[in-house]
Amino acid sequence: MPLKVKNLVELRNMYAELSRGDLILNSNNFVNPSQNYATLEAERIALGEKILAKNYAPLAQEFLKKGCPKCMRSKMWTLILGADVKPVQIAHFDSLKQNVLQYDLMIDKLIIKDINLTASNDDQYFVFEDVLYQVMMCFSRDSDILKQLPNQPAFMQVGLKGRPNTAENTLVFPPSGVIPFHGFTMYAAPFCYLYNNSVELYFAFRGFYLRYWHRLHRVCASPQGIVALCLQFEKLLQCFQPSLWHHFKKCRIHPLRVVIKWMMRAFSGHLPPEQLLTLWDIILAYDSLEVVPVLALAIVVFRKQNLMKVNTLANIEAVLADLSSIAVVPLLQMAFIKDN
Repeated sequence: MPLKVKNLVELRNMYAELSRGDLILNSNNFVNPSQNYATLEAERIALGEKILAKNYAPLAQEFLKKGCPKCMRSKMWTLILGADVKPVQIAHFDSLKQNVLQYDLMIDKLIIKDINLTASNDDQYFVFEDVLYQVMMCFSRDSDILKQLPNQPAFMQVGLKGRPNTAENTLVFPPSGVIPFHGFTMYAAPFCYLYNNSVELYFAFRGFYLRYWHRLHRVCASPQGIVALCLQFEKLLQCFQPSLWHHFKKCRIHPLRVVIKWMMRAFSGHLPPEQLLTLWDIILAYDSLEVVPVLALAIVVFRKQNLMKVNTLANIEAVLADLSSIAVVPLLQMAFIKDN
């Protein structure tokens, strides 16, 4: 089935602030002596406080396009996602915690194993292990998720034993409709840096999942789905880096094979937390996941010189293994900037 994806010109028009090379607040401003980081941050904080006072999500999205101070990120995300915590949300979260205590689910073992294999083994996230157990087990029991995403493919309908096979006697397993897979925990882990309160963290994560993350592990025709994002990466690589594309083909290595793990997690667990949160700022600001394949392309092109020297999958993955030095905003600006 043919999918329509944006070309580079359309992407430049969409991400105008990045393609113009506008000054955007990010952690790399701090190390650039030509820019006064403290002054820029103070200006952004003053403007951000006015926007939060307005309590208007579209304004907050526009604000994020020029960068968000660390101290305001959690409030901006909560506003944009509509994840305000009120007594109703607190009661809902408490009921989910009670469900966790009252009965076990078979997928609890999958969640525990995933946390042990991902967040617990990550230098950046292992300290949040206990919080992630709580959040992910509550998520698995939240039936409101399935109500908002009724087309989720990854759930089973189970009939109650000894009762007639009717709708009333049929339960959905798991209640959320989402069967966790390897790396699923990493959708939630970065939120631990923003929220001290488990309830706020849960609803911000759930809001992000309902708006974006569910598209990254489902096969669907959405232009924001993982299939379309993969196609966008392929087309951009083929059009603008044909030599690199042919090198991959010559080595009989599919280019997607080396970047799909980044894209399915939206780079969580691959980028340093501050750079990752900056990328997620951009996703929220433009309400689009299309920046993810663009960043994947930019990283591959950035490492092109070394990639052209190797010809096995193991060596290519070794060249792309360490993303700790990647600076998201400068790299995206370099990818989007118009040719002179």
